[in-house]
Amino acid sequence: MKSSTGKYYVGLDHIRGIAAFMVFTWHFIQVHNGHLAPPPLFPLSLLTEGHTGVSLFMTLSGYLFAKLLDGKRIIYLSFLWNRVLRLAPLLIFALLIGGIKMVYFDGYMSPFHYTIMLLSGLVLPALPNGAWSITIEFHFYLLLPFLLFLSKRSTFLLCLFILAMILLRTVLYMEIGQVQKLSYWTIIGRIDQFIFGILAYQFRAIFKGRHFLALVVFLVFSGFYWYVDSQGGFYRNYPLSSRSSVWIYMTTVEGLAYAALIAWYDNSFIHSTGRVSRFLARIGTYSYSIYLLHIFVVFSIAELIDEYLIDLSNIYIALLLSPVAFLLMIPIGWASYRFIELPFLNYRTNYIAADDAPSALERRSDVSA
Repeated sequence: MKSSTGKYYVGLDHIRGIAAFMVFTWHFIQVHNGHLAPPPLFPLSLLTEGHTGVSLFMTLSGYLFAKLLDGKRIIYLSFLWNRVLRLAPLLIFALLIGGIKMVYFDGYMSPFHYTIMLLSGLVLPALPNGAWSITIEFHFYLLLPFLLFLSKRSTFLLCLFILAMILLRTVLYMEIGQVQKLSYWTIIGRIDQFIFGILAYQFRAIFKGRHFLALVVFLVFSGFYWYVDSQGGFYRNYPLSSRSSVWIYMTTVEGLAYAALIAWYDNSFIHSTGRVSRFLARIGTYSYSIYLLHIFVVFSIAELIDEYLIDLSNIYIALLLSPVAFLLMIPIGWASYRFIELPFLNYRTNYIAADDAPSALERRSDVSA
C-alpha cells in the first residue's frame, strides 16, 4: 500500500486483500441463500456475514491515515484532490456500467431517476453496487481534520466522541425502533471504525508482539459474530430492517476488534517480500477494483459453478470454493487498476506541508493509500 508520500506497507495490503475476499464471499454464497443459512462452524460466520469486510476496510482507512499523517501538517485541499484522483475514476466507471445495466438492460429505472440517485449519493448511501461506502469514506475525509485535531489534544476526546455516537444511536433506536440502516449505511455508525483505526495506531505499542492477545481478540470477536449470525445476522427481519438492538454497538465492536488486529499485524512482523507475500499484497493493491467491480460478475460465477461444476447449496462447499472463484477476480482487478486507476495517480500532488514533507528519496510514484 503505497501513498503519494512514497510510503508502502506490505502488511496493510494483505489486510485489504482479506477485506475484499470477505465481501466477495458474502455475495458468492448468495447463490443458494447461503447468507441466510444457519451459522456454520465457528468462526466461519465472519464469511457468511462477510459484509463485515466493509468494516475492516473502514477501520484500516482510519489506521492508515493516522500512520501517514502522524505528527505532520497536511495541505487539506491537496489531500482531497489526491483522494478524488484515487477514488473517482473507477467510481465513475463503475457507476457508468451500473447505469447502463440498470437503465437499459434491466429497465430498473429511467436515466433521469438514475441521475437523481447519483446526485443524492453525495450525501446519502444511495450509490449502487457497494459504491455507497465511498460516500461514507468521503464523509470521513471531511471529518478527518477535526478528528486529527481531537487526537492531538487527547485520545480521551476521541473515545468520548465514540461514546457520544453510541448514545446517539441508542436514542435513535428508542425513537424509531431500529438503527440498522443508519449504523450500517452511514457515517453515524461507521465513524466508530475510523476512530478506532486512528486510536489503534496511537496505541500500536500495546499490540506489538502480543500474539496471545491477538488470538483472544479474534476468538472473542468470532464468537460475537457467530452469535449475531445465529440470531439472524444482517438479514434478520428481511426485507425490513433488523430491529435488533445489536446494531447500536455492532460497528463499535467491529471497529475495536479490527483495530486491535490491524495494529498487531502491522507492528508484530517484518513482512516478507517473497512470492506469497507479494501475491497477497497484489490482491490488496487491486482490492478497490475487486470491491467495486465484483458485483457485476460474482453472481454469474457462482451460478455457473453451481450449474456445471458442483452444487453450492451446501454452505461448506460454497465457502470452500469461494477462494477459487475469487482468483477469477484478480485479472479483472489487474486490468481495472492498470488502465483505469493507475493513469490518474500520476497527477497526485504532495499534501504534506513543506517542513514535514518526505525527502526526494521517499517521494516515489505509484500506487495507493
